[in-house]
Amino acid sequence: MERITATYLIETPLVPEEAAQVLAGEQSSGTFVAIPGETEELKQRFAARVESVEVKDMVGNPSLQGLTSKNSTYHRAEIKISWSIENFGNNLAVLISTLQGNLYELRQFTGLKLMDIELPLSYGNHYRGPAFGIEGCRKLAAVSGRPLIGTIIKPSIGLTITETANIVKTLTEAGIDFIKDDELLSASANSPFEERVREVMKVINAWAGRTGKKVMYAFNISGEIDEMMQRYEVIVKHGGTCAMISINSVGLAGTKKICDQGQLAIHAHRNGWGMLTRHPLLGIAFKAYQKIWRLTGVDQLHVNGIQNKFWESDDSVVESIQSCLTKMYTHKTILPVVSSGQWGGQAPETYRRTQTIDLLYMAGGGIMAHPMGAAAGVMALHQAWNAAMNGMSIEEAAGLYPELAKSVEKFGGK
Repeated sequence: MERITATYLIETPLVPEEAAQVLAGEQSSGTFVAIPGETEELKQRFAARVESVEVKDMVGNPSLQGLTSKNSTYHRAEIKISWSIENFGNNLAVLISTLQGNLYELRQFTGLKLMDIELPLSYGNHYRGPAFGIEGCRKLAAVSGRPLIGTIIKPSIGLTITETANIVKTLTEAGIDFIKDDELLSASANSPFEERVREVMKVINAWAGRTGKKVMYAFNISGEIDEMMQRYEVIVKHGGTCAMISINSVGLAGTKKICDQGQLAIHAHRNGWGMLTRHPLLGIAFKAYQKIWRLTGVDQLHVNGIQNKFWESDDSVVESIQSCLTKMYTHKTILPVVSSGQWGGQAPETYRRTQTIDLLYMAGGGIMAHPMGAAAGVMALHQAWNAAMNGMSIEEAAGLYPELAKSVEKFGGK
């Protein structure tokens, strides 16, 4: 019988093997006390197993509240726990309740983080994964041989529909590949959803009719499921190619319902991610996180960016990009979305560290706040990536391209 294995980083005042057994019991057939119905036969079939315990080190102070160590010693270890697929079958909600449920409440742990998940082969057959993935998104945006260049409508909220459409026109004519709503906007008092879709797609469709290139616009449909389905149909009706979902807000069931429609590429925004991972001994690591969302079928997933404006290290960002690009079953591979305080200056280091052009490279302020205007901001990003792929430094490229030179002048000291 197939099993699912989860790897955790734990901290505990107990012997790590003992703590691991507590977790395995709590998250399968057991509870805090022996009960009559938990027979050996039942345990053999449904109880979680401790597969391995690897002690890492010891610390003198707990990372989180929990049991107090009598000797002020807290063990850190990597543990692997497995469950029979019979426990939850092809039910992602129950899978997550098992792997990320009440175990975080257990007082035996002063630190607990889900680091990775090993999924069975049958999941690759049951879940189809992304409908479009990297190659499908490239085809929709008519981009090859380089990253997709994208931006976010800024200001995030408050623009009228006419103002938004005018920005889209400027960006489209400047050679942008991808534009998205900010996660703070779905429908506002002065920007009703269907009207915004209609006016934005008029601009995009007109440009596609003249040039053959249809810019991918990710309209934020996040909401209740019926509402999202209605908005999805609005995008399809007006000839759009992409919808955005705030996946942590909408949840697994809502996201999968939308992905299952299969007509639009799904841009997965991970806002709220810091709450799930920022503490080094609490939550979930991106390597495990992205596997779950790939099963639901998202096509694009945020990974932060090199030298970003947030807390995440460059090493962590590079690992996230690599995990997205790692093949999963025979599914299409998702497109990593590089964002957060990006401008052309980070392109050479991003390329050097990742050696890939399979990215959606997003710059909000880095395009919209360019001293020569948004159109020059788009050009500067194209110039930066051309330089990166040809082994040039930003300083060398700035000597060739006035738009990039102005970006260096504006953003280089930030």
